[in-house]
Order: sequence, then structure tokens, then C-alpha cells
Amino acid sequence: MTDVKALELQHVLQTYRRLPVVFERGEGMSLVDDHGRRYLDFVSGIGVASLGHAHPAIARAMARQAETLLHTSNLYFHPLQGELAARLASLTGLPRAFICNSGTEAVEACLKFTRRYWHGRGETGRTKYVALPHAFHGRTMGSLSVTWDEHYRAPFAPLVPGVTFAASLEPEALAAAVDEQTAAVIVEPIQGEGGVRPIPPALAQAITAACQRTGTLLIADEVQSGSWRTGSFLSSRELGLNPDAVALGKALGGGVPVGAAMVSEAIASQIAAGDHGTTYGGNLLACRAALTFLDVVDGGMLESIRRVGTYLQQRVRDLAKAHPDRVVDARGVGLFAGLELNADAQPVVIAALERGLLINRTATTVIRLLPPYIAAERDIDQAIDILGACL
Repeated sequence: MTDVKALELQHVLQTYRRLPVVFERGEGMSLVDDHGRRYLDFVSGIGVASLGHAHPAIARAMARQAETLLHTSNLYFHPLQGELAARLASLTGLPRAFICNSGTEAVEACLKFTRRYWHGRGETGRTKYVALPHAFHGRTMGSLSVTWDEHYRAPFAPLVPGVTFAASLEPEALAAAVDEQTAAVIVEPIQGEGGVRPIPPALAQAITAACQRTGTLLIADEVQSGSWRTGSFLSSRELGLNPDAVALGKALGGGVPVGAAMVSEAIASQIAAGDHGTTYGGNLLACRAALTFLDVVDGGMLESIRRVGTYLQQRVRDLAKAHPDRVVDARGVGLFAGLELNADAQPVVIAALERGLLINRTATTVIRLLPPYIAAERDIDQAIDILGACL
């Protein structure tokens, strides 16, 4: 039998610190390792496996599409890309879509499209971006440039110029950072990699006011917080934000790589053929996966997502109260929760793995929980009980 770990060490670029487990198959809420041990999955591929593992609808749709047609390129029409774009337009309120392969690509597209908007209007000096402390938007050069943590940024400097980070999450700091040379403000409604930090309502109001005052465009990075993760398709709308562009990804494909940059008609009016492109983006397999995901959730899952999400938040807060010596804060919305500890969270991640629960650490001290949308109250109870034992 192949030694998976040794083979990777020899041939795979070592950009990841993997946990010592090899997964071979999945079913529903569980992953199964190469020894047949089952693990309750509260990572869901960092929010990607939104319908759990081996969901029958996704499996059938992928098999049928593979037997029909996988890819034609964007040189030609096919029947699924327009259908997906129309569905997403209805759900986001933004009428135009650029379908791509990932959330990072969607962020990159939004950054390009907002600059292109101002260039098309003849305001070529309006090129600045404003981002927030703790922001994480991806690892490509553009998305990395609006990512806050210097640990990610420093080895790749110089990055895209013209990025300003607000001095804090206080409304006054945001207002001071935005001016008439700002092309766009970019914000995650809930900062994922930054520690599961929901944006305060006062900050959302300040973002809206600053954009209205200066005419600046607003990009909502909903890669992790969107696609019903919090019970609403867009978390930004719940905060009262009215974005001109939205980046989607992760949960949208139910496990298949797909992303989407949604933009207003005003932005779309300044985009011309050749301004952006993708070889794989919008292929039939990815579009079919996203459409299937939308169908499954629309078909009666939303009530459960909201109910179980509320239950998760309550159990996480109860857990924090039960461990005041270890837990600094509990926060999140819906099926997106974080526990901030007073020390490095990685030992808890390892302890949970040993007990058959998959969780992950973010921002060093935060345990992030991103269960699949199929989770039930009993799954929440099982995970919280294991996590309590780990703490």
C-alpha cells in the first residue's frame, strides 16, 4: 500500500501543515480515514462541503453531467451558465455574474471590476482600496494585497499598491480611511480567517455612510459567510449593507470548485469583452453542482439551516460559560461559530481529532466551527460534548 504521507513529503510542495490523518471516503456528516475510523466533520472542507459528503443529489448530478458534457470553454454558449447567473442574480439582487473557480478568484474579479468601473468613467486616479483589520480575502496577489495579516503578506511584497487598512474596527477609523480616491471598500460581513468576527452594526453603518459620502463602491466578500451559511443568502444584507459587488465561493458548489463575482448594472456597463477571463470558470460540471446546491437548499433545507444554526450558537455560548478559565469569547452567526481561547487553540484541535471530531484553528487562538448544512441538533450536541471534554 502506498505511504501517502511519505509520497507527499517527497513530491508535494510543503505549503500546508496537515494533521496526521488520511481520509478515503465520506458520508453525510462524517469522514472515514484509511483505518476505517469515522470522524464528525465540523470543518466541511473549510465551509465547502455544504451538503455534507457524498450527498445523493450532488453525486447523481455530477455523474450525469460527466456522461453528457464537462467543458467547452467560454468561446461558446452552453445551457447552464446563464441559468446559474440568473439564479444568483435573484438571490443577491445584483444582476450580472462572472462565474469562476473559487472564492479567491471571485474576490480578484471584484477588485478588477471596481477599478475598471472608474477607469471607464474617466476617473483613472481613483484606484485605492480600503480594507479592515483582521481581513482575509485570499492568497493571489490582488486578494493578498487586501488581506491584513503581515504573516501572509511580507514574503510576497511589494503587493498591489494603493491599499489602506482602517486603523481599527471603529466607525471613525473607517471614515478616515475612505476618500475621493478610493475605488472600493472591501469587507467580510463575518471575518473567517481573522477569528470569526462579525462586523459590528455601527461599522456597517459607517461603511455605508463613507461610500455614500465619497461615491466609493462596496465589495462584500461573502465567500465564507454567504450562500446561506448564516441562514441568509448574503450576510451583508442582514447588516444593512448594499454592496455593488459580491464575491461568492466555498459552499456554492457543494464540494465542487466554483465561485462567482456578482456586480451591479453600473459596474457591468463599464466591462468590455476581454477585460477578464477564465479557462475553466463556468464549465458545465461546476454550474451543475452550483445549481444542484441551490435546488437542494431551496427544496426545503433553509428552515433546518436556520433552526440548527440558532441551536449551534446557543450551545457554543453555553460551552463558553462552562469554561470561563479557557474561553475568552463565543461569537458567530448561524452555522458559523468561533470560540476564542486564552491560549493557542491547536492543542484543542489535536485533542478533538483524537476523539473523532474535526474542527480547525484560525487567528491562532480561535476554534472555528463550519458544519455542513445537513447538521441536526444531535450532531451539534455530539460536537459540543467532545469539544467540552477537550477544553
